Amino acid sequence: MSAKERREQLLAVSRELFGAKGFDGTSIEEIAARAQVSKPVVYEHFGGKEGIYAVVVDREVEALTHALTRALEAGGHPKILVERTAMALFDYIEANEDGFRVLVRDSPVTQSSGTFSSLIGDVAMQVEHLLGAQFTRRGLDPRYSPIYAQMLVGMVALTGQHWLDQRTASKEEVAAHLVNLAWNGLAGMERSPVLPTSTAAATALADGGAPDGTAGGGGTGLADEPGASGGASRTAGGASGTAGGAAKDAERQQRDAAKERARAEKDAAREAARRAKEQERAEKDAAREREKAEKDAAKEAARLAKDAGRTRATADEPGTATATD
Repeated sequence: MSAKERREQLLAVSRELFGAKGFDGTSIEEIAARAQVSKPVVYEHFGGKEGIYAVVVDREVEALTHALTRALEAGGHPKILVERTAMALFDYIEANEDGFRVLVRDSPVTQSSGTFSSLIGDVAMQVEHLLGAQFTRRGLDPRYSPIYAQMLVGMVALTGQHWLDQRTASKEEVAAHLVNLAWNGLAGMERSPVLPTSTAAATALADGGAPDGTAGGGGTGLADEPGASGGASRTAGGASGTAGGAAKDAERQQRDAAKERARAEKDAAREAARRAKEQERAEKDAAREREKAEKDAAKEAARLAKDAGRTRATADEPGTATATD
């Protein structure tokens, strides 16, 4: 087995063990035993348990991030985006159960990045930009789009974790119910929501109105298209709030764009460093394998020469010839 093949074998074994037992419950001894190698082989390739765990997590984060980002960047109606993103997560879970279990388990203290929570944060940032544009278009306050982005992404992520262990319904059924809750909830959003336990809201509800003081059903949502019945009054009602927050929203978008660029540059640098480190490690592994093969060949040649010399010496000793008469 080549060094590259051995490395992939160790990663596959570790991925399964980390998914089943977690980081703390898995040992180098168990990884080595499952792969049928000695502990020094694992240390040679990854330096220790933290090293092999980091590579496993990096690979899973990259795979899931790619799947979710591709679903979001495909564009389309917001409801289709919710459905596509949910299905991308469920498809990943179905094909990579061990990998997803590794992501959602607690990470070691030394693992400061590349965790499931940081991945969800990155996805929420993408959703935030999409929601911000939709909020502005529908007369909702875009300042709250980051909160709603976290709600949506968190709901999808936690549903995925539940479905990982509770397969009482197909992924298509779960995704349909998730989209139903998310979309219909967004479709009926109130412009200025308040808790129903507040005095004014309680009075409005008792009188048959909505908590924000409008008649029942006076909210506006992402499902409402401009020009629909009641859309003009809702737009007029939110025009002043939208205009007042436009400058702040533009400033926020600039800050977010700068943060996104910085994050992308940091991720690119980290990825380049990781790939360089892996390349260096692979070259060292290959060099070790070549050196080991050369040493083994030299030992084998020496052994054969020694055996040949011993055979000749035995043949030359008196009385070793077989009598024929």
